[in-house]
Amino acid sequence: MAEQQKSNRISSGVVAVVSAAVVAVSGGVAWFTLNSPPAQTPTSTVPRPGEKVAPIEQTAEIYWLKDNGKNLELVPQKIKLTGGDKPNQVLEAAFQNLLTGPTEGTGSTTIPQGTKLLGLKVENNDIHINLSEEFTSGGGSASMNGRVGQVVYTATSLDRNAKVYIEVNGQKLEVLGGEGLELEQPLTRDSFNKNYSL
Repeated sequence: MAEQQKSNRISSGVVAVVSAAVVAVSGGVAWFTLNSPPAQTPTSTVPRPGEKVAPIEQTAEIYWLKDNGKNLELVPQKIKLTGGDKPNQVLEAAFQNLLTGPTEGTGSTTIPQGTKLLGLKVENNDIHINLSEEFTSGGGSASMNGRVGQVVYTATSLDRNAKVYIEVNGQKLEVLGGEGLELEQPLTRDSFNKNYSL
């Protein structure tokens, strides 16, 4: 009988210890749960059917020419563009503004009136710009250099190290205008500054 009581005491002791441990762990879990910040629900970037999505606004730069008294210089005009979030959409909108021509007080352009953007493609670090035939008409060497600079600088306003390829009617432009300005493509801001003077 004494052995049976001893056995019961051990069992009761083990049960008491296990119960105390369970209560302590449960209390700790409850405390941790109450004091933890709420879990963040991931937000979806894919709109649900019928859901209105606010248009994305980005800033790009259009480059105009300004006479500083000695020569021409490229000057940026920041513009806010509403549209997609892809670089080609932003640059297409920037080029539409560039080809429309300057607004009052923003500078001048040597890009011939009527020049149209036929296509623009951004692939990694390469930007391909396809312009209409009007881009090649009229002007002397300063005019040609200026329009190439405007295209290169506007195209690289989102990525200053990008490589620019200029095409006319889908063909790589190798010589521009009657004076035969040779274009070594791809063009970058650095290569433009080294090889073309305004």
